[in-house]
Amino acid sequence: MIAQHTESPTKLTDYQIMEKAVGGERLSFDEGLQLLECHDLAALGRSANAVTRRLHPEPYRTYNIDRNINYTNICTAVCDFCAFYRGPKSDEGYVLSIEEILQKVQETVELGGDQILLQGGLHHEFKLEWYEQMLSQIKAAFPKVNIHGFSPPEIYHFTKMSKLPAETVLKRLRDAGLGSLPGGGAEILVDRVRDAITRGKVMTDDWLDVNRVWHQLGGRSTATMMFGHIETLAERIEHLDRLRQLQDETGGFTAYICWTFQPENTDMADTPTVGSFDYLRTNAVSRLYLDNFANIQSSWVTQGLKIGQLAMLYGANDMGSLMIEENVVAEAGTVHYLTLDDIRGAIRELGYQPRQRNVFYELIDREVESITPTGTTDPTALPIVR
Repeated sequence: MIAQHTESPTKLTDYQIMEKAVGGERLSFDEGLQLLECHDLAALGRSANAVTRRLHPEPYRTYNIDRNINYTNICTAVCDFCAFYRGPKSDEGYVLSIEEILQKVQETVELGGDQILLQGGLHHEFKLEWYEQMLSQIKAAFPKVNIHGFSPPEIYHFTKMSKLPAETVLKRLRDAGLGSLPGGGAEILVDRVRDAITRGKVMTDDWLDVNRVWHQLGGRSTATMMFGHIETLAERIEHLDRLRQLQDETGGFTAYICWTFQPENTDMADTPTVGSFDYLRTNAVSRLYLDNFANIQSSWVTQGLKIGQLAMLYGANDMGSLMIEENVVAEAGTVHYLTLDDIRGAIRELGYQPRQRNVFYELIDREVESITPTGTTDPTALPIVR
């Protein structure tokens, strides 16, 4: 159900809306839109940070170590925004062997990772059994590694290829070793936008329904938004509203991550690039609007270290993944690499202890550092709104 766009009897100022969110009250659709139109970035950041501190009063901020394994780039969908995919007849298409995948998992484990992010294109030949076999072989070799795999578009594609309902597909994948679902392929959860920039890919209701069914089975997943292309600001809020509604229903999302569209090397290369101002504003508004999401991740992969760090004062409580390997964004020409020391150092500079967590936001390290916040890096020294 799409939110009703109704004006409040008395329209609040931007700062009153921020104070409302800081106080724990739910924002309306129109209030969220008003904040996305607000240009007082500092006030939005202070408000989002106050909400983050309320939800996460602990003295640490988190990160994880994983690896993106893109098992194939062959895809039947045509996405104008994607520089990664290759059509079924392309000479540049590939499918990783199970030996290559296992080697990548081994390298991840050796670097301290406990998870892999397993995603690929919508392959035109593989049946469900192929994916079950891949999962089973990974899990047999690495029983303690969580497989964060197969975005909702992939799951939906599997249902069409196998002619089976989503519940059956997800149960079989879970039994084969799937641990959690990534939130990829959401882009903007508005069919007008999806119709305009994709062909042959899952639409809004089915993207949400894959997550709904997975949550009903007891599974957990993440939610994402890729913005800064053809969507309106109202459509960004509609996207957030659909996520918030499903989270009210199931509670199955562990985290939300937003990032900016990277146009280089895509069919939308002439799209103006969204800068750090809009990224930080959208991240902050997401924190204020998604009152039922416990965690928000920074997107240093698209923004770089400094803006990724700054996002931790604009609503994020997690620096995301070390991301040992990343291919999709890199194909679009945006390449930011951080070391573990970079990530941990960025968290320390903000006055927090860096702690490693898993996909379920459980701490998995044993290290507790003593951090003494100094100067303006002390997050508790920031005023709430103005």
